[in-house]
Amino acid sequence: MAKEKILFIGRHAKSSWDFPGRSDIDRPLAERGLINAYDMAQRMKKRGDKPQLIISSPANRALHTAIIFVRELRVSFSELSVNEGLYMAGEDSIFQIIAGTDDKVQSVMIFGHNPDFTYFANYFLHDQIFNIPTCGVVRLTFNVSRWENIHKGKLVDHFFDFPKKKQ
Repeated sequence: MAKEKILFIGRHAKSSWDFPGRSDIDRPLAERGLINAYDMAQRMKKRGDKPQLIISSPANRALHTAIIFVRELRVSFSELSVNEGLYMAGEDSIFQIIAGTDDKVQSVMIFGHNPDFTYFANYFLHDQIFNIPTCGVVRLTFNVSRWENIHKGKLVDHFFDFPKKKQ
């Protein structure tokens, strides 16, 4: 088993507020969100970043963002799952989802929401991120063989990208 795990933390793309009365979980992506999601997935592809497994919040905006990444990165749809624990559940819930991942999987991408995703990323980082903007992606590389062992002391590399970042 390889002694490296890569975690991609992806915040959902920009959502639309054009549907008054629609519940938070059902808000769709805005046009800008669609454009950013395709762009960010292409950036990941160009860097050679391709998660083996993608886990999304059940919120429409997060799941739609995840589907765009699945298609653009050519990840099998059988490697996409939805987990309610990524919707307004907190950092501990996010960690439990990651820790429960099969250790045969070397790279996982999660899609969800702020502020929890920024807090979760910052738990591992020495240089804190003020805010993961919509469609922002944080890549964390850990020197561990088991997902349950990821922590700040085992972080060996990280990368942060977002739609307005200059390329």
